[in-house]
Amino acid sequence: MKIAVLPGDGIGTEIVAEAVKVLKVLDLPLEMETALVGGCAYEAHGHPLPESTLKLAMASDAVLFGAVGDWKYDKLDRPLRPEQAILGLRKNMGLFANFRPAICYEQLVDASSLKPELIAGLDILIIRELTGDIYFGQPRGRRIATDGHFPGAEEAFDTMRYSRPEIERIAHVAFQAAQKRSKRVTSVDKNNVLETSQLWKDVMVEIGQQYPDVALDHMLVDNAAMQLVKAPKKFDVLVTGNMFGDILSDEASMLTGSIGMLPSASLNSKGQGLYEPSHGSAPDIAGKGIANPLATILSAAMMLRFSLNQEAAAQRIEAAVQKVLEQGLRTGDIYSEGTTKVSTVQMGDAVVKAL
Repeated sequence: MKIAVLPGDGIGTEIVAEAVKVLKVLDLPLEMETALVGGCAYEAHGHPLPESTLKLAMASDAVLFGAVGDWKYDKLDRPLRPEQAILGLRKNMGLFANFRPAICYEQLVDASSLKPELIAGLDILIIRELTGDIYFGQPRGRRIATDGHFPGAEEAFDTMRYSRPEIERIAHVAFQAAQKRSKRVTSVDKNNVLETSQLWKDVMVEIGQQYPDVALDHMLVDNAAMQLVKAPKKFDVLVTGNMFGDILSDEASMLTGSIGMLPSASLNSKGQGLYEPSHGSAPDIAGKGIANPLATILSAAMMLRFSLNQEAAAQRIEAAVQKVLEQGLRTGDIYSEGTTKVSTVQMGDAVVKAL
């Protein structure tokens, strides 16, 4: 089983190192090869996604990804910024389905900013379409306006675009995921304003008829953002487009106490996937040994489950994380009075010991 290990920038190297350490104690036939991606790849090769890194990722069964980005690269032309690496991997690998579970562990109920009764037992799965929408729509750019309210002024534009096949395939993913859970899907859009969202809703309704055992409801994105804070446990599987999913999944992360606890999986039609924590590169804390590696370790568990067909090993990792939390070990982002604060490496060591 071949894994491309792409730590990236900032805390990416620190958290991926702990996930690799955990994978190595599982006694599985894993072949792991590391490559540069993001800002460090730009420094070495002049591009955030070098051809050698892309080739490695395409030839692997799965990609374990850290994070990319740093403020010092913000002045680069957009095609050369570190964030373009992850977009390029998604596009070239066809990673259209993003799974972002938001689970509130019993031991972390007090770490959330919401009242315990609102998030105790929370278990949401957000499914985000990942290769369409405004992030990939054409045309895009900047120009001097020739019409509109301010002709002659500089303007910027991006195009929100979705096709029926793109929506159909993510709809099937959502309904099939719901069949393995509580058989409820909430489709989130903005159909009262956007034509792309009206197409999204129409297709969701059509595909939903093929899954009579799954209940489907629809919610406008602004209401969904409010309901995630007001009554998050009303959701089970939430499916939405690329931009809305980006925002809502980060909002949901704070329900769990910290974005440092949220893993994610991005899959293509062949089951090949990219696995990464939902958080970013956090350059402000890079090198300090205080980043939470649990989201990355849990992403490695998702990798074992979805791309490598190693369900038992995935469950072992998840049980080990649960045990470490029960022991009261916490990185700074989830620390509370009465628990023990540990470093990035110490948290990884504790998961290894629990395994």
